[in-house]
Amino acid sequence: MLKGFGTKLKALFGISTFDETYFENLEDFLIEGDLGARLACTISEEIRKTAKSEKSKNQKDLQLLVKNLLSDKISAYEPTVAPDQLTVFLVLGVNGVGKTTSIAKLARFYQRQGKQVLLAAADTFRAAAIDQLEVHAQRLGCRIVKQKSGSDPGSVVFDAITSAQARKEELILVDTAGRMHNKENLLRELSKIDKIVKGRGIDEVHYKKFLVIDSTTGQNGISQAQLFHQAVHIDGLILSKYDSLAKGGALVQIGQQFNIPVSFVGTGETYDDIHPFKKEEFLNTLVGLSD
Repeated sequence: MLKGFGTKLKALFGISTFDETYFENLEDFLIEGDLGARLACTISEEIRKTAKSEKSKNQKDLQLLVKNLLSDKISAYEPTVAPDQLTVFLVLGVNGVGKTTSIAKLARFYQRQGKQVLLAAADTFRAAAIDQLEVHAQRLGCRIVKQKSGSDPGSVVFDAITSAQARKEELILVDTAGRMHNKENLLRELSKIDKIVKGRGIDEVHYKKFLVIDSTTGQNGISQAQLFHQAVHIDGLILSKYDSLAKGGALVQIGQQFNIPVSFVGTGETYDDIHPFKKEEFLNTLVGLSD
């Protein structure tokens, strides 16, 4: 767990003997936590300088030093849905990360703010995905726009926007396919949907793209962020299974490499278990300051 990472880091900083073996172990530990070799080396060198300086540094000082080194590499972004105007959220992610469930949680989150939410079942490659989203729509009491399995995803998005504009609904959450044969197919499909959204008069202020990442995936999450960000600009991350986050350093790498902020975290099984990402809380836990 993320807390386990912070606890181990805190324990490392509690050691009073700073020899070469210590710094090698520290660097290895940071790499294993998915902070990346370059950043792990930077942190290790800064700790080395601090530990060997004339001013004695205690455990908390070293934790705060690491927190400060990481702070500018990760950011939070909570999107807002303007009243009386249609906003479209395109939700992306590979199969199995909890994308459809995250969409349902987002629907509840904005329903609690009084927004009229419409779900668009644009993952037409899997009949099960359409059925699953329909079950969520029924439980949440919101509308869904769908077509039969195998239909053109862009057509679903077009119909959803047209319908929402006619009914003056405020937010469309678009479920997209989680599996593509290669990057070219992904780019082609997302580019088509992108053109349809913009062609229906949705400007970039009211059109955002979110990538759902399983918090336990580590390096796989970084690869997914790279793939989808190259295909279509990602505005924010939604982290599923956040309560069992194993390698929080992956978020730091994603922020550092692609400048993608984190928007929401899913923390449980119910619709209410989604919350805006809190950067300070995350960093404190990552470096062991919240123990």
